Amino acid sequence: MQQQPWTDTGLRAATLDTTRTLLVRDGYENLSMRKIARQVGCSVSSIYEHFAGKDQLVHALIDEGFQRWYEIVAQAAEAPGTPAERLGLHCRRYVEFGLANREYYEIMYMHHPRFAERFPRELFRRAARSMDVLSQLVHETAPDAFPSAAEARIHAHVVWAILHGVVSTIIAARLDTRIDQAAYVDSSIRFAVDATRRMEAAGV
Repeated sequence: MQQQPWTDTGLRAATLDTTRTLLVRDGYENLSMRKIARQVGCSVSSIYEHFAGKDQLVHALIDEGFQRWYEIVAQAAEAPGTPAERLGLHCRRYVEFGLANREYYEIMYMHHPRFAERFPRELFRRAARSMDVLSQLVHETAPDAFPSAAEARIHAHVVWAILHGVVSTIIAARLDTRIDQAAYVDSSIRFAVDATRRMEAAGV
Protein backbone atom coordinates (compact mmCIF):
# COMPACT_ATOMS: atom_id res chain seq x y z
CA MET A 1 0.00 0.00 0.00
CA GLN A 2 1.32 3.42 -0.94
CA GLN A 3 2.23 5.53 2.05
CA GLN A 4 0.23 8.70 2.58
CA PRO A 5 1.71 12.10 3.48
CA TRP A 6 0.50 12.31 7.09
CA THR A 7 0.89 15.16 9.53
CA ASP A 8 1.80 14.06 13.07
CA THR A 9 -1.70 14.83 14.32
CA GLY A 10 -3.35 13.14 11.36
CA LEU A 11 -1.18 10.05 11.66
CA ARG A 12 -1.91 9.69 15.36
CA ALA A 13 -5.66 10.03 14.81
CA ALA A 14 -5.65 7.60 11.87
CA THR A 15 -3.59 5.09 13.86
CA LEU A 16 -6.00 5.19 16.79
CA ASP A 17 -9.06 4.93 14.53
CA THR A 18 -7.57 1.95 12.70
CA THR A 19 -6.47 0.26 15.91
CA ARG A 20 -9.94 0.66 17.42
CA THR A 21 -11.58 -1.05 14.45
CA LEU A 22 -9.02 -3.85 14.20
CA LEU A 23 -9.03 -4.49 17.95
CA VAL A 24 -12.81 -4.94 18.12
CA ARG A 25 -12.96 -6.92 14.88
CA ASP A 26 -9.93 -9.21 15.26
CA GLY A 27 -9.06 -9.20 18.96
CA TYR A 28 -5.95 -8.24 20.87
CA GLU A 29 -3.96 -11.35 20.03
CA ASN A 30 -4.34 -10.71 16.29
CA LEU A 31 -3.41 -7.03 16.54
CA SER A 32 0.04 -6.06 15.32
CA MET A 33 1.86 -2.84 14.59
CA ARG A 34 2.58 -4.08 11.08
CA LYS A 35 -1.09 -4.76 10.38
CA ILE A 36 -2.04 -1.35 11.72
CA ALA A 37 0.60 0.39 9.58
CA ARG A 38 -0.57 -1.46 6.49
CA GLN A 39 -4.17 -0.37 7.07
CA VAL A 40 -3.20 3.22 7.82
CA GLY A 41 -0.86 3.44 4.84
CA CYS A 42 2.37 4.32 6.62
CA SER A 43 5.56 2.67 7.81
CA VAL A 44 5.73 0.77 11.09
CA SER A 45 8.52 3.08 12.22
CA SER A 46 6.20 6.07 11.78
CA ILE A 47 3.74 4.60 14.25
CA TYR A 48 6.52 3.79 16.71
CA GLU A 49 7.34 7.49 16.78
CA HIS A 50 3.98 8.03 18.49
CA PHE A 51 3.33 4.75 20.32
CA ALA A 52 5.79 2.36 21.96
CA GLY A 53 3.69 -0.68 21.05
CA LYS A 54 0.20 -2.06 20.75
CA ASP A 55 -0.41 -1.95 24.51
CA GLN A 56 0.19 1.78 24.52
CA LEU A 57 -2.21 2.07 21.60
CA VAL A 58 -4.90 0.18 23.51
CA HIS A 59 -4.30 2.33 26.59
CA ALA A 60 -4.62 5.48 24.49
CA LEU A 61 -7.95 4.25 23.12
CA ILE A 62 -9.28 3.50 26.60
CA ASP A 63 -8.18 6.93 27.78
CA GLU A 64 -9.75 8.60 24.74
CA GLY A 65 -13.05 6.79 25.30
CA PHE A 66 -13.22 7.70 28.97
CA GLN A 67 -12.36 11.32 28.20
CA ARG A 68 -15.27 11.50 25.75
CA TRP A 69 -17.59 9.94 28.31
CA TYR A 70 -16.39 12.25 31.11
CA GLU A 71 -17.16 15.35 29.06
CA ILE A 72 -20.74 14.10 28.63
CA VAL A 73 -21.22 13.07 32.25
CA ALA A 74 -19.75 16.28 33.65
CA GLN A 75 -22.25 18.28 31.61
CA ALA A 76 -25.16 16.07 32.66
CA ALA A 77 -24.22 16.49 36.33
CA GLU A 78 -24.75 20.25 35.99
CA ALA A 79 -28.20 19.93 34.41
CA PRO A 80 -31.18 21.51 36.20
CA GLY A 81 -33.49 19.36 38.26
CA THR A 82 -33.43 17.29 41.43
CA PRO A 83 -30.54 14.96 42.26
CA ALA A 84 -32.72 11.99 41.30
CA GLU A 85 -33.50 13.60 37.95
CA ARG A 86 -29.80 14.21 37.32
CA LEU A 87 -29.07 10.62 38.28
CA GLY A 88 -31.66 9.47 35.76
CA LEU A 89 -30.12 11.72 33.11
CA HIS A 90 -26.69 10.29 33.88
CA CYS A 91 -28.04 6.77 33.41
CA ARG A 92 -29.67 7.66 30.11
CA ARG A 93 -26.54 9.38 28.81
CA TYR A 94 -24.53 6.29 29.74
CA VAL A 95 -26.72 3.99 27.67
CA GLU A 96 -26.77 6.47 24.79
CA PHE A 97 -22.99 6.78 24.84
CA GLY A 98 -22.47 3.02 24.88
CA LEU A 99 -24.83 2.37 21.99
CA ALA A 100 -23.56 5.30 19.91
CA ASN A 101 -19.87 4.44 20.49
CA ARG A 102 -19.86 0.66 20.45
CA GLU A 103 -16.20 0.21 19.52
CA TYR A 104 -15.08 2.55 22.27
CA TYR A 105 -17.46 0.91 24.73
CA GLU A 106 -16.19 -2.59 24.00
CA ILE A 107 -12.60 -1.45 24.46
CA MET A 108 -13.39 0.52 27.64
CA TYR A 109 -15.54 -2.06 29.42
CA MET A 110 -15.59 -5.40 27.62
CA HIS A 111 -12.05 -5.88 26.30
CA HIS A 112 -9.72 -7.87 28.56
CA PRO A 113 -6.59 -8.83 26.64
CA ARG A 114 -4.40 -11.47 28.18
CA PHE A 115 -0.71 -10.72 28.64
CA ALA A 116 -1.23 -6.99 28.10
CA GLU A 117 0.65 -4.41 30.12
CA ARG A 118 -1.08 -3.03 33.20
CA PHE A 119 -3.20 0.05 32.56
CA PRO A 120 -1.10 3.03 33.74
CA ARG A 121 -2.06 4.46 37.12
CA GLU A 122 -2.36 8.03 35.85
CA LEU A 123 -4.75 6.93 33.11
CA PHE A 124 -6.76 4.90 35.61
CA ARG A 125 -7.23 8.01 37.74
CA ARG A 126 -8.51 9.89 34.68
CA ALA A 127 -10.88 7.05 33.83
CA ALA A 128 -12.22 6.97 37.40
CA ARG A 129 -13.48 10.56 37.21
CA SER A 130 -16.76 9.52 35.62
CA MET A 131 -17.43 7.08 38.47
CA ASP A 132 -16.66 9.86 40.93
CA VAL A 133 -19.45 11.90 39.32
CA LEU A 134 -21.88 8.98 39.57
CA SER A 135 -20.92 8.43 43.22
CA GLN A 136 -21.64 12.07 43.98
CA LEU A 137 -25.03 11.83 42.28
CA VAL A 138 -25.85 8.75 44.38
CA HIS A 139 -24.89 10.61 47.55
CA GLU A 140 -26.96 13.67 46.58
CA THR A 141 -29.97 11.48 45.75
CA ALA A 142 -29.76 9.46 48.97
CA PRO A 143 -27.52 11.29 51.47
CA ASP A 144 -28.83 9.41 54.52
CA ALA A 145 -28.54 6.00 52.89
CA PHE A 146 -25.06 6.71 51.53
CA PRO A 147 -23.47 9.33 53.82
CA SER A 148 -19.85 8.43 53.14
CA ALA A 149 -17.93 8.45 49.87
CA ALA A 150 -17.15 4.74 50.28
CA GLU A 151 -20.83 3.81 50.67
CA ALA A 152 -21.88 5.98 47.74
CA ARG A 153 -19.18 4.44 45.56
CA ILE A 154 -20.41 0.91 46.27
CA HIS A 155 -23.96 1.76 45.25
CA ALA A 156 -22.68 3.73 42.24
CA HIS A 157 -21.04 0.54 41.03
CA VAL A 158 -24.33 -1.30 41.50
CA VAL A 159 -26.04 1.32 39.33
CA TRP A 160 -23.22 1.02 36.81
CA ALA A 161 -23.61 -2.78 36.75
CA ILE A 162 -27.27 -2.39 35.80
CA LEU A 163 -26.45 0.04 33.00
CA HIS A 164 -23.53 -2.03 31.78
CA GLY A 165 -25.79 -5.05 31.61
CA VAL A 166 -28.22 -3.09 29.47
CA VAL A 167 -25.59 -1.84 27.04
CA SER A 168 -23.67 -5.09 26.76
CA THR A 169 -26.86 -7.09 26.23
CA ILE A 170 -27.86 -4.87 23.33
CA ILE A 171 -24.36 -4.71 21.81
CA ALA A 172 -24.06 -8.49 21.96
CA ALA A 173 -27.53 -8.86 20.40
CA ARG A 174 -28.66 -10.91 23.43
CA LEU A 175 -31.88 -9.03 24.13
CA ASP A 176 -34.99 -11.16 23.71
CA THR A 177 -36.54 -10.14 20.39
CA ARG A 178 -39.96 -10.00 22.08
CA ILE A 179 -38.75 -7.10 24.24
CA ASP A 180 -38.90 -3.53 22.98
CA GLN A 181 -35.41 -2.06 23.31
CA ALA A 182 -36.55 1.45 24.27
CA ALA A 183 -38.87 0.06 26.95
CA TYR A 184 -36.04 -2.15 28.22
CA VAL A 185 -33.74 0.86 28.56
CA ASP A 186 -36.42 3.00 30.22
CA SER A 187 -37.33 0.29 32.71
CA SER A 188 -33.69 -0.31 33.64
CA ILE A 189 -33.01 3.38 34.24
CA ARG A 190 -36.18 3.74 36.29
CA PHE A 191 -35.21 0.68 38.35
CA ALA A 192 -31.73 2.07 39.09
CA VAL A 193 -33.03 5.47 40.16
CA ASP A 194 -36.02 4.15 42.12
CA ALA A 195 -33.83 1.64 43.97
CA THR A 196 -31.56 4.48 45.07
CA ARG A 197 -34.50 6.58 46.24
CA ARG A 198 -36.14 3.65 48.06
CA MET A 199 -32.98 3.04 50.06
CA GLU A 200 -33.05 6.68 51.16
CA ALA A 201 -36.74 6.46 52.10
CA ALA A 202 -36.12 3.25 54.04
CA GLY A 203 -33.25 4.89 55.91
CA VAL A 204 -30.87 2.09 54.92
